[in-house]
Amino acid sequence: MSAATEVGALTERRGNVLLITINRPEARNAVNSAVSSAVGAALVDAENDPEIRVVVITGAGDKSFCAGADLKAISRGENLSAPGNEHWGFAGFVRHVISKPTIAAVNGTALGGGTELALSADLIVASDSASFGLPEVKRGLLAGAGGVFRLPAQIPQRLAMEMILTGDPITAVKAREYGLINSVVPDGTVVEAALALAERIAVNAPLSVQASKRIALEIQAGDRPAENGRWADSEAEWLKLMNSEDAKEGPLAFAEKRAPVWKSR
Repeated sequence: MSAATEVGALTERRGNVLLITINRPEARNAVNSAVSSAVGAALVDAENDPEIRVVVITGAGDKSFCAGADLKAISRGENLSAPGNEHWGFAGFVRHVISKPTIAAVNGTALGGGTELALSADLIVASDSASFGLPEVKRGLLAGAGGVFRLPAQIPQRLAMEMILTGDPITAVKAREYGLINSVVPDGTVVEAALALAERIAVNAPLSVQASKRIALEIQAGDRPAENGRWADSEAEWLKLMNSEDAKEGPLAFAEKRAPVWKSR
């Protein structure tokens, strides 16, 4: 396995499939700038390489696919985006539209940005122990990487609203029941299961697969115009929220391992 352009992720070719592994197991694969840069660069390479037909993304270790944004980095005032490529979005992935099919191999908890990363993939395979959730409201934040509009688009609205407003997670089994993910497999087998699914895609005509994805997701020139209004709304709300005292209190309380004290201002 060879390192990508940054230490935040590793890449490995498996035939016509590119496997990307977020490589911060000590931080439950929480996303910082290095992760965003490495994942985004790997997607660029995959899109431009005619030999790569499918991309699989997973997290290092067996505890967490991705714990979302690195709140300790946020509390220090660090930018989580890929420098110079902020348009890729969170983790270098959520707004980085490519024609090659993408599969999330969720090997544990996928919380906050971890769920948003999975929602951005075309297909999702999860392990028995996986869970999905958007706990941002518990930290004075919001799911600004697409979660607040992509989740209601992918599962029943009532369940999506419960997850968004309570911040409570759901199990992989429940996620499969409501069509959020494609399959649930035993712990320790999720990457191989995702690669097997990728191979089922990779045997097909690459240009046909890519054209079909572009039509299905309304992709135009590397963008999904139908989502642009939702992104604008999300970004406007995020900017207002980040000026609040509560948005500063949430990550700080997390870093200090205490309960937050909300002030509604």
